[in-house]
Amino acid sequence: MKFSKTLIAASLAFVSADSFAAAFQLSEQNASGLGRAYAGEASIADDASVVARNPALMTLFKDKQLSVAAIGVIPDVSLEGEGAPTGIDQSSLDDDSIAPSAVVPAAYFTMPYNDKVSLGFGAFSNFGLSTDFDDDYSAGQIAGKTEIFTVNLNASVAYKVTEKFSYGIGLNVIYADATIVRHAGSGLPFASSTEVVNLEGDDTGYALNVGLMYQLDDNSRFGFNYRTETDITFEGDYSNQIPTAFGGLNGTELPGSVEITLPAIAEFSGSHQLDEKLGLHYSILWTGWSSFDSLEAQVTAPTGDKFSAFNKDESFSDSYRFAVGSDYQYNEDLLLRAGVAFDQSPVSQDHLSISIPDTDRFWFSFGGNYTIDQSSNVDLGVSIIRGKTQNFEEDGFEFESEGNAVLIGAQYNYKF
Repeated sequence: MKFSKTLIAASLAFVSADSFAAAFQLSEQNASGLGRAYAGEASIADDASVVARNPALMTLFKDKQLSVAAIGVIPDVSLEGEGAPTGIDQSSLDDDSIAPSAVVPAAYFTMPYNDKVSLGFGAFSNFGLSTDFDDDYSAGQIAGKTEIFTVNLNASVAYKVTEKFSYGIGLNVIYADATIVRHAGSGLPFASSTEVVNLEGDDTGYALNVGLMYQLDDNSRFGFNYRTETDITFEGDYSNQIPTAFGGLNGTELPGSVEITLPAIAEFSGSHQLDEKLGLHYSILWTGWSSFDSLEAQVTAPTGDKFSAFNKDESFSDSYRFAVGSDYQYNEDLLLRAGVAFDQSPVSQDHLSISIPDTDRFWFSFGGNYTIDQSSNVDLGVSIIRGKTQNFEEDGFEFESEGNAVLIGAQYNYKF
């Protein structure tokens, strides 16, 4: 088993860096905030999506609210080989599309229970990832298929203490599913497309979020939301296609697991109506990535003995996201939005990954809301995300990476 243990350790070293960085965290819980680069999300009460970012804001709604959203993520993450071990053509490391496009859906419902209490429910995601390399990629042992899929089901209640102050609390049930596949690549005595790691697993975790809202005056509001961290243990099957002559499993499946901690998140926001038409909004969002200090994978051998296939210390740091945006009431039916944001990476230069070479990012966003009638309206938003070029070395391979993306979102809101 020594050979297979080494390979799973090599692959998981990269999973730790590409999966659990800022790129793994999703901001796309709605399309209404997309046009402002998600500035002011904990203080704006646009629609029922407040369940995700600050349930205390539900007390501002006098009617039942329903919101359904979808955000298309179109990434442009490319790699260029700058150096390779002897015998490997560095141009074979080039890949101009390692992250496939995806759609992030969300749905919310809120209702006032009485003059003081409001209830809400949401289905959305705070974390997600998908990267995919060709099966015969030269550096296949450190880059293959990596998918993390999470669904957050949130039930919330809010209480209006006074006309100026409200608080809310939400219970979150989080389902998470992960798939990790790595191939032999070049330099091993079997086909480059041979699966050397195939690990699939899922789990369900729980978290709480607490929100506060304070209405300073008719034109200014502040909000705060805190979401606790969540422990997840992906339990499933581990296998590889390595021939038994080389110490592999030759397709035999064994129980495997990986433990991770989804980090805590806190956000402070302010919203100010500057005049009858123009509003200003801002947010500071903190993510406690320092709680992710190590990654360990365990596999159960046919004898029943468990061994640690990988145990690696990490050096992730807490990260911040700063956003400022505005909206402008163009006419009775049309509200225009714009915003910018800076999204800080928690990954140090030494932990950059081939699968997603994480980096600081800038957001440039615009969008709007159109009122259809007294009961319904639609939101559209677009964000252009630009990341800086990175140069790094890992396991004898040298890369230059660039990561950009375009987000396009639409949302339908109905009150009754």
